[in-house]
Amino acid sequence: MKEIIYKPIGIIRSPYKEPKGVPIQPTAAKGIEGRVEVYKEFSEGLKDLEGFSHIILLYHFHLIGDSKLIVKPYMDENYHGVFATRAPSRPNPIGLSIVRLMKIDDNILYIKDVDIVDETPLIDIKPLVSEFDFRNVEKIGWLDRNVSKLPDSKDDGRFLKK
Repeated sequence: MKEIIYKPIGIIRSPYKEPKGVPIQPTAAKGIEGRVEVYKEFSEGLKDLEGFSHIILLYHFHLIGDSKLIVKPYMDENYHGVFATRAPSRPNPIGLSIVRLMKIDDNILYIKDVDIVDETPLIDIKPLVSEFDFRNVEKIGWLDRNVSKLPDSKDDGRFLKK
C-alpha cells in the first residue's frame, strides 16, 4: 500500500504547554477551555457546524516518541497491546477527542473539555451525533477494573519523544 499523507487543517490551542499533566480523556477535562484555529483555506467547511453541541476532533500526536505495539497505559500497571488501549504511542499517532463546541467566530472554534496539548495539528472535525456515535457498550476489557482512576489520571510523560 502507498504511504498515506494528511495535511493539517488547523491547530488546536489549549492551556497545556506540554503533555505532562494533561488529563488523559475529555471527560476528565471538564470545563477546560481551548480553541481550534481552522486554517482559512478550510474555513468554508465550517458552514452549519454551529448547530452541534459537541464535535469530534481528530489530531496528530506530534510530541510522541516511537510507537510500540505493547504499552503500559496510564491507568494500569500491566502491559497491553496498543490497540487495546488509548495510549498515544501508536503506529499512526492519531488522537480523538469529543469536545463541547461553545461558539464559532469566523475560523475559530471555542471549545470546552479539552485534553489536548497546545499547538497540536488538527487533522479533521466531525459533528457528534448521539444516534450515530453511541452504543450500549457491554464490555470494556481491562479498563473495567481501572476506569474509576480516570478523574485523577494525567499524562506523566511516558510516551514523549526522547
